[in-house]
Amino acid sequence: MTVIPLEEVPQTRRWWARAAYASAFCAAVVPLAAAGLAGTVALLLTGAGGIVVTVAAIYWFLISRGFLRWCALALAVLAPLVVLALFMQAGLLWEVVITLALVFVALVCARAALRERREGSKMTEYPAPTSRHPFVVMNPRSGGGKVVKFELQRKAEELGAEVALLEGPGKVDVAALARQAVERGADLLGVAGGDGTQALVAGIAAEHNLPFLVISAGTRNHFALDLGLDREDPTGCLDALRDGVELHVDLGKINGRTFVNNASFGVYAEVVQSPEYRDDKAGTVLEMLPDLIKGHKGARLRAIVDGETVDGPQAVLVSNGPYGSHDLAGLGRRTRLDRGALGAVALSAASTREAVGLLRRATKRGLIQRTAMEVVVDADASEIPVGVDGEALLIPTPVRCSIERGALRVVVPRNRPGVPPAQPALDLVRLRELAWGHLAPSSAAASAGA
Repeated sequence: MTVIPLEEVPQTRRWWARAAYASAFCAAVVPLAAAGLAGTVALLLTGAGGIVVTVAAIYWFLISRGFLRWCALALAVLAPLVVLALFMQAGLLWEVVITLALVFVALVCARAALRERREGSKMTEYPAPTSRHPFVVMNPRSGGGKVVKFELQRKAEELGAEVALLEGPGKVDVAALARQAVERGADLLGVAGGDGTQALVAGIAAEHNLPFLVISAGTRNHFALDLGLDREDPTGCLDALRDGVELHVDLGKINGRTFVNNASFGVYAEVVQSPEYRDDKAGTVLEMLPDLIKGHKGARLRAIVDGETVDGPQAVLVSNGPYGSHDLAGLGRRTRLDRGALGAVALSAASTREAVGLLRRATKRGLIQRTAMEVVVDADASEIPVGVDGEALLIPTPVRCSIERGALRVVVPRNRPGVPPAQPALDLVRLRELAWGHLAPSSAAASAGA
């Protein structure tokens, strides 16, 4: 999704943004007007008090752990409900209904204003050669046992594939398995497993200019998602062996190692390093989130994005192709994988307020978002933790990330779900810029680099 500079924004989008603000203003005015002069002060105090309590509760949820965190979450949910009940008790039921309707209208208008121009999201398809000796690596433990659940080994072998299961104790050298298969005459390499395993074998396939098959048998399957594959039914991915087409996609490189999704540094990388991350990703992120908000205590980073230096960011995300403009953690999707550029995001929060503002998308101060051909991350340490496609690694500094355009020939089923259009996030800073035509300096730089 391309962020359009303000001077090129269609006038209709500006009016959508202004309509969103007008609807929000009317939503606030309706109950006050109905209450009359005597009740206005009481309603203002009640509404303001509810907002203060809710914001404070969200803040304590983000910076706290354990019992206090869940108490804060409960308070954040209850505060608006209490305000709503007080308004209804004051005889303002219909006014509350109208207010909620206006809030809904404001949200619809905001989404319409924030929907950026979509470049062609369908990658070019090429004829896929018939594979005579496909070789597929399958991890039975990945994705909660999808390989066994969907009988992927049997179905792949029925289509003529040689299957290697990653079973038994110890760490299997997946790259060595793939290289040995190539030496035996494999003319296609594939993986049913997580994105980390996908990346390792994809690198071997690209090195030998062989087609690569992605089977969505992992937990998150971000790479499969951005290829337009069905993440819920990995069996459908095998259709590529009998009726497939090729997509020529980019590959990221980090100190010579391949990555298909992203490489993360700083706070997020230290989350990935946690032993609990693989079993409970969401819980681990929540547990370590206070360290991001209160201040990162790891090695001091320095990122160089196509020659531009960013000193002291708390988190850096380098992706194989840029994510949407609202995605700061690589948890969303990329509409294309053949743009020939890295995505780079650096977060630098000088205070708790800035960190919370970034998380709420209420400010862009401390956010740098670019596309680049090369990103170098250095630190005041000889090696730093890096999350590479969700795998925890320690990599010597400086860490150099680059892009290899069209390096990987991915074979996908001719009939597949495809990549749906990305929905815009409720970016309050961008909405304000669209409505009133003032582009913040940090946003101008971000738009120029997107």
